[in-house]
Amino acid sequence: MLTVEKKEVDFDTYFKSYDIANPDIWALFEDLTLMLIKSGRKQLSSEMIINRIRWEGYVTSKNSDGYKVNNNIKPYYSRKFLKLYPEYEGVFKKRHSKADAII
Repeated sequence: MLTVEKKEVDFDTYFKSYDIANPDIWALFEDLTLMLIKSGRKQLSSEMIINRIRWEGYVTSKNSDGYKVNNNIKPYYSRKFLKLYPEYEGVFKKRHSKADAII
């Protein structure tokens, strides 16, 4: 039986470089989150917002790929949002995450 060693991905570093290289993803995350809050939503999900960003990218992009967003960086975006907008603490239901330490 062949055993393959699984390589650990450092998502802290990955998120930092991804966020710098893809400012449009953050801009959409921020805009959609604020839009939902202003519409009266009290509880949001980073998964819902990231999936909407993917949908937007697929619909508006000239290529068929749309936006590629790794699922493991969703908590980083919600933590980043809450760091910049502490008045909305509680809008994202959070689980313990490695993202807690970086943002």
